[in-house]
Amino acid sequence: MDKLTEALELRKQQNYVKSNEMLIELAETYPEDAKIVYQCAWSFDVRGMERRAIPYYQKAIELGLPNQDAQAAFLGLGSTYRTVGEYANSKETLEKARKLFPDNRALHVFYALTLFNSNEHHQAMEILINQLVDTTNDEEIKRYRKALSFYADKLDTVWE
Repeated sequence: MDKLTEALELRKQQNYVKSNEMLIELAETYPEDAKIVYQCAWSFDVRGMERRAIPYYQKAIELGLPNQDAQAAFLGLGSTYRTVGEYANSKETLEKARKLFPDNRALHVFYALTLFNSNEHHQAMEILINQLVDTTNDEEIKRYRKALSFYADKLDTVWE
């Protein structure tokens, strides 16, 4: 088993410290390997060391990742910025990601969280309502899909 596979297996087993240590070593040895750098960022995130994850996410994105990993790295970076209170960076990162990957619903939801933290509550609610309506299997919500979609961007409107 190679070191990357071993480090990822340790993370699956929730041995986050050892996994993180191995991934740091791999990232230092292979600093131009986007996949390793991305996994190292993730390993800091799962340990609650968000600020240490940020430069690794940034570098992995800069180096270029396959589509699925790129989506996850953008989400990780945007979410991490939000959790450390860097809302402008979170918003910028997630806006870019939403343009690159418009079908990734998780990016939209994390963007809504950032909007909420940025006191842009109406836009956050609109996004969340639309994501809910578009993805739910709940029959009661589906029954009111048309009304919910209509009201999503009219939260302050009062009809007489």
